Amino acid sequence: MEVFWTIVSPIWAIFKVWWWVLPLLILWRPFLFMWIKWRQDLYAKTVPNMLLELKMPAEVDRPFRAMEQVFAGFWMLYDPPDWWETWWEGKYQVAMAIEVTSIGGDIHFYIRTPKDLRNLIESSIYAQYPEVEITEAEDYTLKIPQDIPNKTWDLWGSDYEFIKPDIYPIKTYSRFFEESPAAKEEKRVDPLASLLEGLAKVEPGEQIWVQIRIKPVTNAENNYKDRATTEVNKLVYRQDSSKGKTKKHSLIKQALDVVLTGQPPADFPEEKEERFILPPEMKLTPGEREVVSQVEQKISKVMFEGFIRFIILGERDKWHKANLKNVLAFFANFNTENLNSFKPWSPSITKIHKHGRLFFNILFYERKLYLRKRRLFRKYQARLWYNYPKPGKTFILNLEELATMFHFVGRAAVPAPMVQRIEAKKAEPPINLPGT
Repeated sequence: MEVFWTIVSPIWAIFKVWWWVLPLLILWRPFLFMWIKWRQDLYAKTVPNMLLELKMPAEVDRPFRAMEQVFAGFWMLYDPPDWWETWWEGKYQVAMAIEVTSIGGDIHFYIRTPKDLRNLIESSIYAQYPEVEITEAEDYTLKIPQDIPNKTWDLWGSDYEFIKPDIYPIKTYSRFFEESPAAKEEKRVDPLASLLEGLAKVEPGEQIWVQIRIKPVTNAENNYKDRATTEVNKLVYRQDSSKGKTKKHSLIKQALDVVLTGQPPADFPEEKEERFILPPEMKLTPGEREVVSQVEQKISKVMFEGFIRFIILGERDKWHKANLKNVLAFFANFNTENLNSFKPWSPSITKIHKHGRLFFNILFYERKLYLRKRRLFRKYQARLWYNYPKPGKTFILNLEELATMFHFVGRAAVPAPMVQRIEAKKAEPPINLPGT
């Protein structure tokens, strides 16, 4: 017993004096998290947002690449905060949301952006699509009951994620949809066609919302180039990260082993000159070379970071949950086996499995399902990622991927009659008109 107190006494003496350090160490990270959130909430009040509606012309003769230039203009939103702006002013990189909706079958295209950036958005679009009409609109998410789900309204939705790491690309127009850059619109295979045709079939009392929220990003904020380089090296040299790992010793330990035993340590790497008859990339199969090429091509372009979600909602006696297949089919257009694919992110799906957790899900099924639907609805309205304010569950998309998923289409490519269009071209009056 005396030995025990001999050991414990000095520890207890130190603890009585320095006990207050332990709570600081435990609460330090939560404090920083709450601090930055408080400052960002204050900053958000100084950045008002607006919703812009885009009405497409009846004819669009521009290739997909024109939309890529539009997103290149959007990338000029990039304005990362410095240390002082982040921790004191609460500044953060602003983002924009691209949204496609069907309100009872009427299809609308929107962009939600900070008001100060309206000129940037409009100039980027008009530079490539001068016939497009852009007007300010009311937020459609505020025109329905705000307590959804309730007795008369219900919803179903989900966020999306990638199956593979986000450095792997999805299907894009340059290889899968646009047969040639100069192809006429009616000859293109347009991935938006399935979505718009499905949205046009929505009946009164039903709505479908699709949201793509993005912000410009570089390798400094999201180390996608470093991650891609690591992944490419694994593919080229067929490295397996789970094998071939050896325990490393310090140089001093290795030197002592040599002096005392006269032999190098067992894990000391012997210098061998490897001579390849063929370079490593030549040993890849055609499929492997394609994957490497596509990963390198993706990171060679300007990048955005963001998330994707959708919601279908409506009056309980009118809406058809089966309409979600139209949205799922749209995202399936971009899936490939060897590159990347979209899938619903299971924690955000408005569905609760009744098995597991000692019947906890069965006992609280209704409550958990209600909370999950409310959370998804609120996050959609606020244009926030699903697990906000925690970081994560976002992914990167480059200009080409975004241009493939969202672009302006004419009636020839997508004849859906419910798409809001500009039927007549607007023109400037003649310069020689009297009185002008």
